[in-house]
Amino acid sequence: MNDEEPLLTIGQLADRTQVSVRSIRRWSDTGVIAPVRRSPGGYRLYGPDAVARLGLVRTLRELGLGLEEVRRVLRRESAVADVAARHIAAVDARISALRVNRAVLSVVARRGTTPEETALVNELARLSADERRAAVEGYMREVSDGLRGASGLGDRLGRAPLTLPDDPSAEQVEAWLELAELIRDPDHRARTRRLLERCAPGSTGGALWFTLHVVHAVAEAREGGAEPGGPRAADLLARLFRDADRADVLADLRAGLAADAPRLRRLLSLVRGRRPGPDHAEEYAWLERALEAELRPAPARPAP
Repeated sequence: MNDEEPLLTIGQLADRTQVSVRSIRRWSDTGVIAPVRRSPGGYRLYGPDAVARLGLVRTLRELGLGLEEVRRVLRRESAVADVAARHIAAVDARISALRVNRAVLSVVARRGTTPEETALVNELARLSADERRAAVEGYMREVSDGLRGASGLGDRLGRAPLTLPDDPSAEQVEAWLELAELIRDPDHRARTRRLLERCAPGSTGGALWFTLHVVHAVAEAREGGAEPGGPRAADLLARLFRDADRADVLADLRAGLAADAPRLRRLLSLVRGRRPGPDHAEEYAWLERALEAELRPAPARPAP
């Protein structure tokens, strides 16, 4: 150090680095920032290099390093890059935990859940990957056992097992929470089983649920002003379903709506990190009314 360079009091060092006097004093006491000497009055005096050294200490502490790790870096016993690499995994784990916490709080705030429901949501959010997989596989077995040829939902779930990534977004965790509650519901499982039974080859159902070309054709008819009971609706049904039994088609549609098929598809997309399409609720409602109108007995003709 140049003898002409002035030494800094702890107050001056605090002003230059924007670090509090209390922190500098604490770090001095632990040997992280050592004074050059003390003044005749006993005050600590620091060399100009303490400014850069203190800036590094503050940065490392803000990044979450402990004082012992900071000391090792300053003594050159550890490289900053090596210490940073070790902390990445810890930071990632904290971020993941915070995302889960945020998702749980969002669900609780949105629903206004009871303490019991809050505990359940928290439990579901913190299931391990193996526990999540077991929950989905149990659902799959119950709704599709014996229906290996079932089309639609069962087939898609079988081809693309549902998994959360190691580092899910808050949106994915929220979707998982909603999905986990849904697939645990015995009534939902029973309704989904009935839907897949209708969709199995050789069943009386139309195995439709419910293809995009059907939904898009209905949307186009709605936007064109077609009424569910009118002649344009009848023409559309004839094009879409030809000679299929309209009662079976209507039963298929209702089975899917009862099983929350649109909601299930939306949640599956979100958990997998994909943007879900529209729910098509208005199209399904229009199609249901059109099928009902076609199945309604024609009014009797008045006697001549």
